[in-house]
Amino acid sequence: MPYEKTQDILDLAIWMQSNREGVSLQDIMERFGVARRTAERMRDLIVDRFPQTKMRIGGNNLKYWYIPQGTLKDFIQFSAEELVALEKAAAFMRSANLAENAEILQGISEKIRANIVDKTYVRIDTDAEVLLEAEGFAHRVGPKIVVPQEILQKIRQAVLGFRQIDVVYKSKASGKVREFRLLPYGILYGDRNHYLVAKHSDGYGANKVHYFILSNIVSMEVTEERFEMDEGVSLQALAENSFGVFQEEPFEVEWRFDKSVAEEVKRYEFHPKQVMTENADGSVTVRFFAGGRLEMDWHLYTWGDSVRVIKPEDWYDSAKYCAG
Repeated sequence: MPYEKTQDILDLAIWMQSNREGVSLQDIMERFGVARRTAERMRDLIVDRFPQTKMRIGGNNLKYWYIPQGTLKDFIQFSAEELVALEKAAAFMRSANLAENAEILQGISEKIRANIVDKTYVRIDTDAEVLLEAEGFAHRVGPKIVVPQEILQKIRQAVLGFRQIDVVYKSKASGKVREFRLLPYGILYGDRNHYLVAKHSDGYGANKVHYFILSNIVSMEVTEERFEMDEGVSLQALAENSFGVFQEEPFEVEWRFDKSVAEEVKRYEFHPKQVMTENADGSVTVRFFAGGRLEMDWHLYTWGDSVRVIKPEDWYDSAKYCAG
């Protein structure tokens, strides 16, 4: 069996042990990009090599296979690349003033190192050190968003316990300090600011979600009063409906980038559901639906005269900043 296929089988086995619910044939097809018959052969190889594999019947009578915990303890090893990815992520978190997240990642890295057998530890540790130096990870320079770690901890505590929070908040626009009781849903991280996503407990604002800049929160207390999460609120959906963080009714967006920046544009994902088209003259057109006009202005400004807004057609009449 070719090396690549062997690695796929090992990856599948690890996945089947890490997923307590099990893995279906459709799951295998989607993850590895294979046809159903190939997915069946991969499953059969797992069952043949790991007879401990079990099968359960899930919803719609679908079959799921899983490997009991501990079966693969002698097969799972970690690479220098994996350790480096964790180290880089932790360093990035520190550079963004997210120290608590950085410590969590650092703890994971240490637990992984603790489980690497002696005969491979020295080699992997040395390789990881070389990669970190060679890849030249640099801390983010320039202004940084200051995120109070105590506030982050309390938000997590409230979200996990479905508890309301009392917030003292200083408005960025007016400078006024106000007190709110909020229903916290989570945090959205942006380039300029990080935001608490929450609803007002009294239904203010037609019971819609609101955004509170984390660095503007003067103080916060987690109350004993619980609340029920609105299942219709999805942070993923909120992010996909906007360009950045600001929420407004999504609209049709079309940007045309000059040939001179085409290659750079192709490396960007401006929106998760974008459609990118190469034009005959070498320019590139990007289309998507989203709200967030102000943050689009900020971003377009960085492209200077290399981009032209085609839609919305009234962009240059109402845009605060123009970019072409």
